[in-house]
Amino acid sequence: MSKFHLHPTSLDKLILVQRQRSEDVRGFFSRFFCAEELALAGFTLPIAQINHTFTARRGAVRGMHFQRAPHAEDKFISCLRGEIFDVAVDLRRSSPTFLKWHAAVLSAENGRSLLVPQGFAHGFQTLTDDCELIYLHSRPYAASAEGALNAADPALSIKWPLPINDISQRDASHPFISSDFQGIG
Repeated sequence: MSKFHLHPTSLDKLILVQRQRSEDVRGFFSRFFCAEELALAGFTLPIAQINHTFTARRGAVRGMHFQRAPHAEDKFISCLRGEIFDVAVDLRRSSPTFLKWHAAVLSAENGRSLLVPQGFAHGFQTLTDDCELIYLHSRPYAASAEGALNAADPALSIKWPLPINDISQRDASHPFISSDFQGIG
């Protein structure tokens, strides 16, 4: 019996994962990750790195980050505390949804994760104070392969649910997409 429900999104290969909970008076149990089951959704590479992030204030934005080949990565993002608006942007130049975005609300309570495949940028906005996330990556971080989009880029038209009140100087200074942007992959 599967411990996950896999929900395709409007962007090819971007999958919303609903973890199934078994609950009783003590609380709940849920399987967080299963390589065999998530391979059906496209997460076939081994986990190479796990990152944990904490964001203190509601309205903060982190992202929109990606890695270029040969360090392109799949990511499995889950919210352990609080609630976030999690966004993925399709950067695959041959994709019919090139430069389109999809968002999902992830929270500790709803038990959802987002499986973000290679060729996508990823970022999020905190909807509550004190948010903690865990990221499972199929490749280790490589500074030489890092890329990013500007979360406020009008070409993307991401509809952030809250005004952006916190963003790092680094993320805010990423350039907007130029007319000759070719994407990745």
